[in-house]
Amino acid sequence: MIGRRTFVGGVGFSLIAAPLIIRAQQLSKVRRIGCLLPFRGTADEELASINVMVEGLRGLGWVEGRNLEIEYRSAENRPERHDKLARELVALNVDLIVAISTNAVTAAKTATSSIPIVMLSGYDPVKFGLVASLGRPGGNVTGVAFPTIDWGKWLELVRETLPSATRVAVIGNPSNRLYADYVAQNEAAAKLLGLRLQMLPVARAEQFDETFVAIQREKADALVVGPDSLYISRMQEISDRASTSRVPLIGPDRRAAEMGALIGYGYDGRDIWRRLPIYIDRILRGAKPSDLPVEQPNKFELVVNLKTAKALGLTIPQTLLQRADAVIQ
Repeated sequence: MIGRRTFVGGVGFSLIAAPLIIRAQQLSKVRRIGCLLPFRGTADEELASINVMVEGLRGLGWVEGRNLEIEYRSAENRPERHDKLARELVALNVDLIVAISTNAVTAAKTATSSIPIVMLSGYDPVKFGLVASLGRPGGNVTGVAFPTIDWGKWLELVRETLPSATRVAVIGNPSNRLYADYVAQNEAAAKLLGLRLQMLPVARAEQFDETFVAIQREKADALVVGPDSLYISRMQEISDRASTSRVPLIGPDRRAAEMGALIGYGYDGRDIWRRLPIYIDRILRGAKPSDLPVEQPNKFELVVNLKTAKALGLTIPQTLLQRADAVIQ
């Protein structure tokens, strides 16, 4: 005869053990995920970002070569390749697709309505039809998306840093779905700030030569580069060219300043990559993308490079230095 104490204890053990058994079964099965990237994936900073995701997955029990396979596909900074690469991943019948950039997310969503998609980027994903809402995405897409940004913030930094500036060059990628908004907001901000805008469309790295010739020809007082995947993957090259042209560069994140830009302003990219494994893990364990709210980072970083300022003969206002999250000496 089983006593009450024994019976209750047995049930209690079962209730505790069941989730652990399920978790162990989930981790023992080899899962395959696809990673659709916009860039070449060869630059050190790009590989570092990917490694942040891979290490995060390892910490959650998903280890490449043991219970996880990752299929990488890179558009190599050619947005028109995203559709084909997304279809390749769908044909492989992956368990989940990680899509980096608005173009990549759009291509993946077009290619499949059933395979879960975890996005990084996707500015205003509701506006572009990627999710129904941030709180209840619906469909098969969730992840981390940047909130709607006032692109004029970078021009405001130009005005504050260089009070005498009159003409500012801004590089924008016409192959990016955000390009129209980007141009419109920069034009509006330039008008309010009393700046003459030199808008330069750059969709391929090969165009940088002619772009910097145009910047020097028009004698731009500063250069603003937004957070497009092409520019982020080529930031060291852009920074070096700006330095050679002696044009103060306002870049899209901390790394831009670390690579020589006068100012870097934007989200902490590494922190965002750390959030992706959480979504991947939950979905591989059975959660539905439609039930996982889209997360939006809310902290901007402002980094000032005083070494670059000195090389350009510029004095950074104390008000800006006091607000900076970091100052590179």
